[in-house]
Amino acid sequence: MKNNFKYTNSNKRYHTLDYYYKNRFNSKIFKVSLNANFSCPNIDGTVGYGGCIYCSKSGSGEFAGNKEDEIVKQFNDVKNMMLKKWPNGKYIGYFQARTNTHAPVEVLRKLHDKILEQEGIIGLNIGTRPDAISDECLDYLDELNKRTYLTIELGFQTSKESTSKLINRCHSLECFENMVKKLRERNIDVVVHIINGLPYETKEDMLNTVRYLNTLDIQGIKIHMLSILKDTPLEYMYQKDKFHILTKEEYIDITISQLELLRPEIVIHRITGDPKLEDLIEPQWLVKKFCVLNDIDKEMVRRDTYQGSKL
Repeated sequence: MKNNFKYTNSNKRYHTLDYYYKNRFNSKIFKVSLNANFSCPNIDGTVGYGGCIYCSKSGSGEFAGNKEDEIVKQFNDVKNMMLKKWPNGKYIGYFQARTNTHAPVEVLRKLHDKILEQEGIIGLNIGTRPDAISDECLDYLDELNKRTYLTIELGFQTSKESTSKLINRCHSLECFENMVKKLRERNIDVVVHIINGLPYETKEDMLNTVRYLNTLDIQGIKIHMLSILKDTPLEYMYQKDKFHILTKEEYIDITISQLELLRPEIVIHRITGDPKLEDLIEPQWLVKKFCVLNDIDKEMVRRDTYQGSKL
């Protein structure tokens, strides 16, 4: 079957990040993940305690730099590994672990300036929460967006308010929607993280999350499968309740159904997770990331479907 999807230069039937970068920058772009050793508003008591129930001790920064190292050393260590695979690539500094606007603007500025001074840098991705960007920070991000290619990644996870409370997100749907609007008023690109397989959610709940996001002015999405990691509140909940964990086949079905509901111009930054094997309790099928990716491609061909086909 011929692939007539507009935003592709491969066999993919969804709008891949690689396609987007190559068309925008005419170069291979890779992210250098960094750990600035920030906390989170729902860890330090600003809005709550304990953090999200699925979050590891590294704060979703398993593959970021060593937080004990100075930020430029982190950058160079990760960049040099990437260069072995892509010697002619350019880089985006990705502030990944925990909440990367949860600090005074002068602290953020110093960190960002150090990375932007590095050779080959074309932009920054900043992972944060919708309740952790002050008006002063918004003004700074507006300024930063005029200097470089800036993307703000907002943790969201689900549009179902009861699930959001269960996982201890500690922010409302209204808070999230307002922050997306504020960022877009400043022409800042927004990428949203969601998680499939959250405790007790149905397929329809997960599709509703994507239906909701499709109504907002977002530029990208990251789709994760729920990872149950060692020594997290989620692990204790799972050991006690043994809630249903999506099979690989269920995840593939739900993810493809979500893609069918997404506007084609929304860039798919991630379509599965890759947790560290030594930390993972369930699901074990997640460790075979490329098998999941390949099976998604095969099933989309089998269904003869593509991103946005159900709009």
